[in-house]
Formats: sequence, structure tokens, C-alpha cells
Amino acid sequence: MFRKMILGVAATAGLVANSGCVNQYAANPNTRTEQMLYQSEDLRQLGNEWRRFWFNDQPSHMTTERVHGGIID
Repeated sequence: MFRKMILGVAATAGLVANSGCVNQYAANPNTRTEQMLYQSEDLRQLGNEWRRFWFNDQPSHMTTERVHGGIID
């Protein structure tokens, strides 16, 4: 019983210590702004990479309107 209680206290302390309340940005406002800009730029480019991976940036070949590509009289 005593061993289970010690193990429970240790597990609770481990979960509380890793609760995610750590600031990931620097304290200096200039450095913090630079870090946030770099992170937002990475997130913006991630969307383009995702569309390129799934070929969403290509025109659809399953449209009902066929494009000839030549000069029509």
C-alpha cells in the first residue's frame, strides 16, 4: 500500500512538472518578435507544402469544361 502511494505521488509530480506552462519565447521584445515572425512564416509555408504534397495546387482534370488550348474559329 505504501509503495503504491509513493508511486502515485511520483506520477502526479511528474505530470504536474510537465504541464506545459513554460514560455517558449525569449524575454527580450526584439528577439521575441523575431522568433514569432519566423514561426509564423514556417506555418504559412507549411500550408503550401501540404497543398503541393496532395497536388491541390494543380488544375483539376475532371472538370466538365474541356479546354482545347488552340485557336477556335
